[in-house]
Amino acid sequence: MNVTFIGGGNMASALIGGLLQQGWAASSLRVVEVSADASEAIQRRFGVTAYADLPQGCAGSDIIILAVKPQQLREVALALKALLRSQIVISIAAGIRTRDLSRWLGGYARVVRVMPNTPALVRAGISGLYAMPTVTQAEKQQAEAILAAVGSTLWLESEEQMDAITAVSGSGPAYVFYFIEALQHAAQELGFDAEQAKQLSLDTFAGAVKLAKQGAEDAQTLRERVTSKGGTTERALASMGADQVKEAIVRAIRAAAERSRELGDEFGKAD
Repeated sequence: MNVTFIGGGNMASALIGGLLQQGWAASSLRVVEVSADASEAIQRRFGVTAYADLPQGCAGSDIIILAVKPQQLREVALALKALLRSQIVISIAAGIRTRDLSRWLGGYARVVRVMPNTPALVRAGISGLYAMPTVTQAEKQQAEAILAAVGSTLWLESEEQMDAITAVSGSGPAYVFYFIEALQHAAQELGFDAEQAKQLSLDTFAGAVKLAKQGAEDAQTLRERVTSKGGTTERALASMGADQVKEAIVRAIRAAAERSRELGDEFGKAD
């Protein structure tokens, strides 16, 4: 398959790097990028061909990946619609619903919407995918193969779930970094220097995640195993419970999901 990326930013670079690592030929990947500096950088880094011209970049493509900012997507889609024949169109633009993208593409319905997250940059992401009903199973498998190059994938039965995906995994790395920040701050307050605090926080978090992923127990069971009665962990968790930390996190994620719905409404208003 020949794949064209429209936009050569971080997520496009992550996908290109992942595909090359999986054995895809550089000659099967191309990028449409209007910035001369970005175009030169991506060609130098990956050995793929980059174009400033949309028709030239899309010629002969089987899959077109829209990797531009949400605010730019309508303009790109309007320019792209005359070039579509039977290609799969994959959008990784946050907040843009498939029905709105399809409308901008002149009713084209071979559209897959994806919400990746930033750990894709180190091939450790998770992507939520939703396909319009007219997308075939084979086309879904092709789309999934591309996103699997940068991490795991999860198919959604309804597009409404994409707001929850955005709130949980799309924004989720920021919540993790926020907690790591707090651990580092506490470590420094307790006498460690910045480098020691970073090592303690990152290795503790990475080890806990590895334990949770490799074991059969759920997070609650793992937490209870660490929490000895009358011990230090119990005291810390009691303090968090008094501050309703868990409830606050759930409220925050619900707020993120609501904002995702609002953005979808706002972006979709464009004719």
